[in-house]
Amino acid sequence: MTEKKFNKYTVTAALPYANGPVHIGHLAGVYVPADIYVRYLRGVGRDVAFIGGSDEHGVAITLKARTEGKTPQEIVDHYHEMIKNSFASFGISFDIYSRTSSLQHHKTASAYFDNLYKKGVFEEIDSEQFYDEKAEQFLADRYIKGTCPTCSFAEAYGDQCEYCGSTLSPTELIHPKSMLSGEVPIMKATKHWYFPLDKYENFLREYILRDHKEWKSNVSGQCKSWLDGGLRARPMTRDLDWGIKVPIKGASGKVLYVWFDAPIGYISATQEWAAAKGKNWEDYWKKEDTKLVHFIGKDNIVFHCIIFPSILKAEGSYILPNNVPSNEFLNLEGNKISTSRNWAVWLHEYLEDFPDQQDVLRYVLTANAPETKDNDFTWKDFQTRNNSELVAIYGNFVNRALVLTHNFFEGTVPEQQELQKVDKHTLQVLSSFPDRIACALERFKFREALNHLMDLARLGNKYLAETEPWKLIKIDPERVSTILNISLQIVTSLGLLSKPFLPNTYDKLSKILNFGHLDWKDAGRSDNLKKATVLGPAVLLFEKIEDDVIKTQIKKLMDTKEEKKASAVQITPIKEEINYDDFMKMDLRVGEILTADPVPKSNKLLKFTVDTGLDHRIIVSGVAKHFSSQEMIGKKVTVLLNLAPRNIMGINSQGMLLFAENEDGRLKLVAPDTSATNGADIS
Repeated sequence: MTEKKFNKYTVTAALPYANGPVHIGHLAGVYVPADIYVRYLRGVGRDVAFIGGSDEHGVAITLKARTEGKTPQEIVDHYHEMIKNSFASFGISFDIYSRTSSLQHHKTASAYFDNLYKKGVFEEIDSEQFYDEKAEQFLADRYIKGTCPTCSFAEAYGDQCEYCGSTLSPTELIHPKSMLSGEVPIMKATKHWYFPLDKYENFLREYILRDHKEWKSNVSGQCKSWLDGGLRARPMTRDLDWGIKVPIKGASGKVLYVWFDAPIGYISATQEWAAAKGKNWEDYWKKEDTKLVHFIGKDNIVFHCIIFPSILKAEGSYILPNNVPSNEFLNLEGNKISTSRNWAVWLHEYLEDFPDQQDVLRYVLTANAPETKDNDFTWKDFQTRNNSELVAIYGNFVNRALVLTHNFFEGTVPEQQELQKVDKHTLQVLSSFPDRIACALERFKFREALNHLMDLARLGNKYLAETEPWKLIKIDPERVSTILNISLQIVTSLGLLSKPFLPNTYDKLSKILNFGHLDWKDAGRSDNLKKATVLGPAVLLFEKIEDDVIKTQIKKLMDTKEEKKASAVQITPIKEEINYDDFMKMDLRVGEILTADPVPKSNKLLKFTVDTGLDHRIIVSGVAKHFSSQEMIGKKVTVLLNLAPRNIMGINSQGMLLFAENEDGRLKLVAPDTSATNGADIS
C-alpha cells in the first residue's frame, strides 16, 4: 500500500541519554521498530531521512559526571561513541547519528529559542525554587529527591516518580532533600522563561484527538489524560552550568530546558545530514507533503505529543508529527529493567556473548514487542524462538531448498516447467505476501508483519512437504526441477522481505542467491531467479542455542541481583539521626484491611478501607503491581495514622501503610502479628 500524498519521510528515533550504554529495552521500544519501518520505506522507493543522535544535556549527565569524578563532556564523549557503535552493530540504519553537544545543535536550538522570544511567546516569571545553601546552587528537578505524594515511594525525583510514573513538581515532594549535599533545600527567588502550554490546549485537542484518531490508544489516551487534567505554563530554562546557554539578556547562569533543546536535536541533525548530502533540510521539516514520524518509548509521549508540537506550532513554519507510534516497556525476567540495579541485557555485552547473532535478538524483540502492553523478555523464550522458529522454520526451509538444489542440480537454478495445481496455488499465495507485510508496516504493526514473514517460510516448508521432491528425483526429474525452482523463488522473496527485520540474514541470502539487483518491489514474483543461475554454498543461517548458553545468561542476571543485594547490605547508609521526641510524633497503629479496590485509570494504585481501631479510613497506596486486591483483604497492617491527608487521583487518602522493598524491587508488607488488636499503639 502506497501513501501517494507523502513525497518525503522524516523518521526520528528518541535521543538516548549519553550517560550509560543502551539495553534491549531501548531496542525493543524504539530503535528496532524504527529501523524496520525505515528499511521498508527505502525498499519501496520512498525518500526518507532517518534521524538519530545522543541527548547530551540535562541533569542525568551532570549526576553521572559527579558520580564518576569527570566532566560532563567526558561522560557524553564516552557514551556517545559506545551507543553509536552498538546501534551500528545491530543494523540500526540511521542516515545520521548526531549529538546535542555539537556546535550545529547549539546554534540551532539557541536560534529557535531566540526566535520564539522575539515573537513574544515566552512568559517571564519570577518564582521561588529550591536552592541548596551548602552547594550554593539552584536545584534542577532531578537534583531533588523525596517521598512521592501519590504512592509514597521514598526515592521519587522532583520531576517524576519512577515507581508509580506520576509527573511531579519538586514542591509536591514530601520531605525533599538535595542530591548534591543531602541537606534540606530552601526556597529562593529566581527568574525563568515559561512556555504558555495552557494556551495551546484547544490546538492540541484538535490536532491529537480529532485529526489523528489513527494514533495508538496508549498514545492518545495519555495525551487525553494530560489535556483533561489541564495544561499549565512550563519553564523552558533551568539554573544549570551544563547545557545550551539561554541567548537573551538577564539569563546569566541559565541553560535551555533539556526537553526544549533535545527535540530540536532532530532538526539540527537533519541540517547536518542535508548539508553533507547536498539536500535542502527544510524539505524534510517544512513541506506539507512530508510525513514526520517519531518513534519513542511511552515515558516520552508527553514531550513528543504535547510539548514539542506546541513549540513547533508557536514557531509557525514547521510540519507537525503525523504519527508517534510509542511502545510500552519491556521487562526482563519478570522484573522492570533497571539501569541502577544493573538489571538489563546490555547491547555491547550481547554482541560479545552472541557474535554474529544480531538478527536473532532483532527477531525476538520484534516477535515479543511491547506494542500495546508491557511485555517480558526471558532467556528461555529467546532460546525457544531461535530454536523453534528461526532454526526449525525459517532456516530449515532455506537449507532444504538449497541443499536439494545442490544435490540434484549441481547448485544451479533448475527450470520451471509445467505447473500443477499445488504449484499454482503456492505461487498465488506467495504473491500476496508483499502487500500483507507492507499493510502491517504502514500501520506500525511490526509483530503482525513479522508473523506474515514467518508464514512465508511456513508456506515453503509446507510446499516441500506436500511435493516431496526427494522421492520424485529418480522417477520424474522434470517435476523436481519445477518444485525446486518454485522453492527457490520462495526463498528469494523470503530474503527480500526479510531485509527490514533481519538485515544480516538478507545479506547472507543475497550472496547465496545472487539477487543483489532485486528489491522489495520484486518480492512475490515467480521468476526472480533465472534458469542456470549459480548458487552459493548452502550455509546455516541460524544455529541452535544450547541450554548451557542460556543458563550462563540467567546466572549472570542472578549474580547481578546477588551482588546488588550484598552491596546494598554493605553500603546502604543509616538515615540521619532523630531524637526520641521526633519518633514519638509518629502515630503508628495496628490496622486491618476491610476492602481493597483498584483505582480507576491507574495500574499502580489500590484504594484500601482500613479499620484502625479508632475509625474506618481510606488509604491509597501504589502497590497494585505487587499485591492483588483480594489477597490484601483481611491483612493486618502497620498504619502511620497521623500523616497529613493527601489528594491522590481525586481520593482523600488519610494515612500510610508500611511496606519494605527487597533488593529485587518487590514489596513486602510490614505486618504485625495476626493476634494484635486493631488500634494497638506500635512503639
